[in-house]
Amino acid sequence: MPAPLIEFPADDPDRARLFWRGVLGVELAPRPTAAGSGWEIESEGLRLGLHERGPGPGDTASLPYFTVDDMATALERVGELGGSVIHPGERWAVCRDSEGNPFALAAAPEDSP
Repeated sequence: MPAPLIEFPADDPDRARLFWRGVLGVELAPRPTAAGSGWEIESEGLRLGLHERGPGPGDTASLPYFTVDDMATALERVGELGGSVIHPGERWAVCRDSEGNPFALAAAPEDSP
């Protein structure tokens, strides 16, 4: 089964692409014309899409969870890149991206001996 697509609307797509590149280290590329407008990345089980916000039902927010190796650093990057932390935590945190979309960060599990 392919990885599910997590799609975000954006008021400023360039700013949103910069935000996700900074937080997750991924570069969203333009979609092929047949796939519709916007940008997308599929890498290592992540399928993330971005499109310019419009009036349709796909222009509402969702709450996907992204696993990060270093929670403190990721939360710092969220703020530096124009996002906000709504509910900080050591194991998980709820945030908003540069476009106001909610998302969550989850700490990667520590390796067991």
